[in-house]
Amino acid sequence: MGQVAYVEHGRGAAALFLHGYPLNGYQWRGALERLHPYRRCIAPDVLGLGHTEAREGEAITPEAQVAMLAALLDTLDASRVDVVANDSGGLVAQLFVARYPDRVRSLLLTNCDVDENNPPQLFMPVARLAQRGLFVDRVLAPELKDLELARSEKGLGSVYTHPDQLTAETIEAYLGPLVATPAKKQQADAYAAALGTDVLVPVREALARWKGPARMVWGTADPFFPMQWAGWLDQHLPGSRGVRPVQGAKLFFPEEMPELIAEEAKRLWNV
Repeated sequence: MGQVAYVEHGRGAAALFLHGYPLNGYQWRGALERLHPYRRCIAPDVLGLGHTEAREGEAITPEAQVAMLAALLDTLDASRVDVVANDSGGLVAQLFVARYPDRVRSLLLTNCDVDENNPPQLFMPVARLAQRGLFVDRVLAPELKDLELARSEKGLGSVYTHPDQLTAETIEAYLGPLVATPAKKQQADAYAAALGTDVLVPVREALARWKGPARMVWGTADPFFPMQWAGWLDQHLPGSRGVRPVQGAKLFFPEEMPELIAEEAKRLWNV
């Protein structure tokens, strides 16, 4: 598993926050500020991203993330968790539910891979470039040197609702660790490549057997994960408590709108 970086804030019942690609646990800072009075909030950096150090030669796949999270929660003595997830973190969350249904108390999903939209076709150019070991060097590294590029439609800005509000500190927090060493570049590429494989259709029936409370909060302006997939989850998760559309919001809106995430989480948790 290597060395897993994580932030922990609060006490009591545990909540697990899973970030998207190429972000890290910093994505959830605003939500943790608002939710730590109600939960023991745990926000890890997944394998290949952020400050987590994977072992040399370790496979970095969504399934490996599930195993890492289970081991981390065991180490932290967190037997059951409320899961809050976005983007590739939502993919991992669904796999975690399928493998460890008794460990998930509730599920709050925002825009993410769902069933046959795993992977979304718009992501495949990223996966193909990453398979050649070139995504980090050709796409992410230049954004660290050019903040306007990072905020543009050719950079991280394309998946933010308000890209002009992306600070230099935030861009550095996400992309800096990924270019720190050749090994980190390789791991980030390896994970992006792995995200280009369908892993959710095979767990469709397992998800349908999980009856815990679930809620979808979905940005309507995200071309990767359209609203129809929130509807799919609503229909196929027996404990679904419906879908909240977030008008005009793009993929990484949970970082931009932490008060909305906190509101929905507290309602789902009955606190």
